[in-house]
Amino acid sequence: MTVYVLVSGPFTGGWVWEETVSRLRAAGSEAYPVTLPGIGDRRVDAGTGIDLETHIQDLVRLIDGIGTPRVVLVGHDYGLHPVLGAADRRPERVARIVSLDTGLPEDGEAAARSVPDPEARTRLADGDGNGGDDEWLAPPEPGGWSRWGSTEGVPPEVLERLDRLATPQSVRTLTQPLRLTGAAAALPTTGVLCTANGAGIDLVQMLVDSGPPRFRALADDRLRFIELATGHWPMLSAPEELAEVLGRAAAGDGHRLTASGRTHEQPTHLLPFLLDVPEVPRERRGRVDLHLPGALGAPTEGDQRLPEAERPRPAVVFVHGGPVAPDQRPTPRDTPFFLGYARYAASLGAIGVTLDHRLHGIADFPLAAGDLADAVALVRADPRVDGERIALWFFSAGGLLAADWLAAPPPWLRCLAASYPALAPLPGWGAVESRFRPADVVGTADGPPIVLTRAGREHPAFAATVEEFLTAAGRNGTDVEIVDVPHGHHSFELVDPTEESRACVERAMRSVLGHLRD
Repeated sequence: MTVYVLVSGPFTGGWVWEETVSRLRAAGSEAYPVTLPGIGDRRVDAGTGIDLETHIQDLVRLIDGIGTPRVVLVGHDYGLHPVLGAADRRPERVARIVSLDTGLPEDGEAAARSVPDPEARTRLADGDGNGGDDEWLAPPEPGGWSRWGSTEGVPPEVLERLDRLATPQSVRTLTQPLRLTGAAAALPTTGVLCTANGAGIDLVQMLVDSGPPRFRALADDRLRFIELATGHWPMLSAPEELAEVLGRAAAGDGHRLTASGRTHEQPTHLLPFLLDVPEVPRERRGRVDLHLPGALGAPTEGDQRLPEAERPRPAVVFVHGGPVAPDQRPTPRDTPFFLGYARYAASLGAIGVTLDHRLHGIADFPLAAGDLADAVALVRADPRVDGERIALWFFSAGGLLAADWLAAPPPWLRCLAASYPALAPLPGWGAVESRFRPADVVGTADGPPIVLTRAGREHPAFAATVEEFLTAAGRNGTDVEIVDVPHGHHSFELVDPTEESRACVERAMRSVLGHLRD
């Protein structure tokens, strides 16, 4: 008989598993839905210290009291932290770990790092777990659960019950780092990916191929992955299907990822830029870097540099994608990729601008949009910049930030470029505000020329948004110059440093600079 221990995410207790538990038991299994200390009917008085360690110890006591030799531990969202902590203390009692629509944290990582709601994440960062034992994070307001994950498939009456029964979460459970000895590192683990929340096997494979060791480890033989076509709360939206998936997981079923030939020893963002471009003077202004052309000689025949007589210089602002972890180092502007693009623009006579905007989660687009607007204002105010000749160049998911500039394009925006962009929110990105849909606003205003670089071997989710954008552009009579890279993948400048890729980067840059000269 399979025995499941089910641990839910923040603000919720064992009640969220009721329908899934009834189906597991009907199939002959046993299930223990857990309500952790401080939650629901286990709420405590103010001043009673509750942290992650409290939850781990509570779960260990439960495991010790179960007569069956081994159990399957299921952790959803924050619940995976105490699950991993307990498995580390009692590895001999664990048959398998199931990570339910949640990334696998590492030793020393706090759950707050992965909180998708930017307001909650800011509160947690400000408190840092040191504000006292009586700090509690309130659950989302009615209608706000999508900021913590897609609610697709959850019936309205169930959402109402979620609103009614949710209780505050101790801040210290989220900010206290998870400490692991490695005792459970070899335990079989299954990741259940809720596709309506943006996860999927192909996306995880793309992470494996991107190179960082923590992602390459996902191709280990002990790991399996199963997709579930619902939102982030499958116990509420698809309890029957979830019970079936948990049965498959317990049996060791699932897809194994492979380290493909495109997996790099280095993380993708640290791979060298595909063009050999000279270093140029760089000035740092807060979140913004300006890469300056310096003293350029007279252009030679066929040189794409802007004439020396044209001063001040136009500027190209390069906008990175994400989400990017707030503790990632180097930050985007210091990676070979953006150093390469900015230096390339400067070598051709324009000022190359990079910035580190704060797109740390999919609900952070308003914050990132504000950072971008501030950066553009700073650049235009610089006396060395021709404020009437600015281009914005968006990459990957940063493409969603193009929506504001397409909806209300200023006259000084001479070109808008995008490379392998997301031009509508990806599947499961329900927390992204409706304002960030370039496909909805392209051609609704008289905007600048658009230069779109399209990877022929793009991820299907990204490619679908590009097609939606181009369809809307055609319907609205907006011309889009397309630079196709037939054999290129996402981030082809790093992962496909071919002559085809180099020629396409050069063509796109020539086009953007050409519009700045017009």
